[in-house]
Amino acid sequence: MSFQEKTDQELVHLYIQGNEASLSELINRHQSRIYTSIYLLVKDEYLAEDIFQDTFIKVIRTLKAGKYNEEGKFLPWVLRIGHNLVIDHFRKEKRNPTITNSDGFDIFDVLGIHDESMEEKMVKQQTHDDLKKLIHYLPSEQKEVLIMRHYGELSFKDIAELTNVSINTALGRMRYALNNLRKMMTNKEQLLKA
Repeated sequence: MSFQEKTDQELVHLYIQGNEASLSELINRHQSRIYTSIYLLVKDEYLAEDIFQDTFIKVIRTLKAGKYNEEGKFLPWVLRIGHNLVIDHFRKEKRNPTITNSDGFDIFDVLGIHDESMEEKMVKQQTHDDLKKLIHYLPSEQKEVLIMRHYGELSFKDIAELTNVSINTALGRMRYALNNLRKMMTNKEQLLKA
């Protein structure tokens, strides 16, 4: 039986037993989905490559240490590691992610057909800047879902899978995040001065 015919679990067991080639098959099998999920969150090719490599370094260390939980499936487990490394990166950097879509435009930009006046552009930019700052005041679960949904453009199904919660919980967190942001926008002067 060739590696391509083996399940992820079988390949993991072979790797733990010392067969290095089985890990190569696992990486080849899932690299596109794992890299894409990381890239959608960070929107930077080089950073995504670094985090992808860090993800597999952590996978290798966990497998070699015998700490892999067989009850979980391999791909969701690796996706969760990658997701956690992305969150760790943003925490370490302590910077606001630039929330853009695939064309490089800020996701909070409203598509306008008419040319905006300089004053309208400045007001819109200030509102976007304020909103990005206010996102950091959200509880971590709400902030995580909001960033994954709007920044990472992930479906609620994917968000639920990555965060190990039900779809209804992910939807609820998003609803609470938006409600909290609305309230904060009303009181933004006090919050942003703090």
